Amino acid sequence: MRVVLAEDSALLRQGIELLLSEQGIEVVAAVGDGEQLLRAVAEHRPDACVTDVRMPPTFLDEGLRAALAVRARWPETGVLVLSHYVEERYAIDLVNTNDNGVGYLLKDRVSDAEEFVDALRRVAAGETVLDPEVVKQLLAGSRQRDPLSTLTPREREVLTAMAAGRSNAGIAADLVIGTAAVEKYIRSIFVKFDLQQEAGDHRRVLAVLRYLGA
Repeated sequence: MRVVLAEDSALLRQGIELLLSEQGIEVVAAVGDGEQLLRAVAEHRPDACVTDVRMPPTFLDEGLRAALAVRARWPETGVLVLSHYVEERYAIDLVNTNDNGVGYLLKDRVSDAEEFVDALRRVAAGETVLDPEVVKQLLAGSRQRDPLSTLTPREREVLTAMAAGRSNAGIAADLVIGTAAVEKYIRSIFVKFDLQQEAGDHRRVLAVLRYLGA
């Protein structure tokens, strides 16, 4: 099996490279940032690549964005992402790119050579491999992502009135509050539902649709 490795820490990069070599896995390139990762994959077309999430220059999500680019350009190449922590958004983004050949492990797993190599081989073979802690937090997050659960009782009343077709003035009269207060509650609902300003007036309709769908 041929692998490209991307890790900004030279010490950890060398350690993983040695570990893989001892397991009979050929590391065709070991690089330190996302751009080099893309160039190496384009050149070597490996069976899989291993990358950290946070790499230079900003140490935010360069590795993850490079991994997503690999999945888009070379879907036959497996991608195993390593992270110090469970970063839920990154895990969801990665898994959503394709339903096979991806993995997300915590770096602690690298210390268990057998488990790490097994995960890498499975990813290269087209399987999806998620760290048990990642799965645990994704499941917990899915239970918490219901936007209705984040609304206050008053926001729920305002949203219910919106769903009934009431105008802001009508809602204010029904709830015996000012229209400014109604507008404040509606803005808060938009934020909690992650309805961006670009949606314009359609945000009201989208908020109602989410309420009815829930």
